[in-house]
Amino acid sequence: MTTETRAAAPAPASGGRLVSLDVLRGFTMFWILGADTVVHALAYWIDLAPLRFAARQVEHAEWAGLRFYDLIFPLFLFITGVSLVFSLEKALARGSRRAAVRQVAVRVVVLFLLGVLYNGGLAREWPEVRFVGVLQRIALAYGAAALLVIFCSARVRTAVAVVLLIGYWAVLALVPIRDVALDRGALAARLGTAEPAADVVRELYDGTTATVRGRYEPGLNVANHVDYRWLPGGKYDEYWDPEGLLGTLPAVATCLLGVMAGSWLRRRDRSEAEKLGRLAFAGLGCLVLGWLWHLEFPVVKKLWTSSFVLVAGGWSLLLLAGSGWIVDRRGWRAWTAPFVWIGMNPITLYLATALVGFGAIAEKLVGGSVARGLDAALGAGAGGFAVALASLLLLVALARFLHQRGIWLKV
Repeated sequence: MTTETRAAAPAPASGGRLVSLDVLRGFTMFWILGADTVVHALAYWIDLAPLRFAARQVEHAEWAGLRFYDLIFPLFLFITGVSLVFSLEKALARGSRRAAVRQVAVRVVVLFLLGVLYNGGLAREWPEVRFVGVLQRIALAYGAAALLVIFCSARVRTAVAVVLLIGYWAVLALVPIRDVALDRGALAARLGTAEPAADVVRELYDGTTATVRGRYEPGLNVANHVDYRWLPGGKYDEYWDPEGLLGTLPAVATCLLGVMAGSWLRRRDRSEAEKLGRLAFAGLGCLVLGWLWHLEFPVVKKLWTSSFVLVAGGWSLLLLAGSGWIVDRRGWRAWTAPFVWIGMNPITLYLATALVGFGAIAEKLVGGSVARGLDAALGAGAGGFAVALASLLLLVALARFLHQRGIWLKV
């Protein structure tokens, strides 16, 4: 009989935090805060094929398919799942499950309300108030995943994720819906008017008896029809919402993928190299499965399709493994400071983009005559690039200011 000894994983740096996780979170938020605008401005200023390609990658795919920018939201949700493993472990160690549930409930409510505020709060008249959005989806997915962490085993959590993905596909593939595409262009063509009135659309919808199933086009799928019929308040796409009701279910699976990764990283009986290698291997497996499923169930971010969960989850696992190898294992951190500043204060900075006009401040600094002078000296678009870059740098400066003073909005 022999005993196999494994090297214990080194403790996370920075007071128990995984620096690589903060860096990856900061990298995600960096694009949300305005790096995409900088890339667009640069491509407009310097018209080169690589820059045009980069500019397309920081736009969402129109519908089916995947671009880099489509990964940002699911990557953040994945990181939320990784993080909650660490935060809930501490909470459960300090007290009872009841205390952990209370902590989760408070976070869900606060995040959801902040999401409503980000969408404009109650500035609009009912029923135009939008009650769903990015923060709301994060809140609901986090809440569901956290409760599963508190009350269920890893095996049960894995089973729930699988059921969510297969069940969501089954609903969208098999449940019949009215043969009406709830899409502005399709409705305009069908009704013969550029701006069909809401009551006319409702009359068309209610009066249609023909049904279809297994359709995944814009406005012609189960998820969009569920939003049209049962989602209260304003909707981002007028008749349905990309962060709508049914799509939240596979989003929980995205968060659970992060939970699985976080649980794997917490293991003490595996070396760091083995853990990162397994994450990368799992990421490649998810990519293969996701693109194979895409042949039957398209990768569509706005529907958060099951194939999208796997493809985005695959890239998230690879990025987590890569970040862990570069930052934690190799210790190459000289470049990481801005991402750490951002990654430790993501909600504050996200809300700041809605509440503070950083673009307007940047215009006051390098707009007007300065921007026109740059255009004249360096070519059309140089001024716009300077404004976009200044806006992003102002947000990075805010992140640094908050970090240096230990000011973190923890939700």
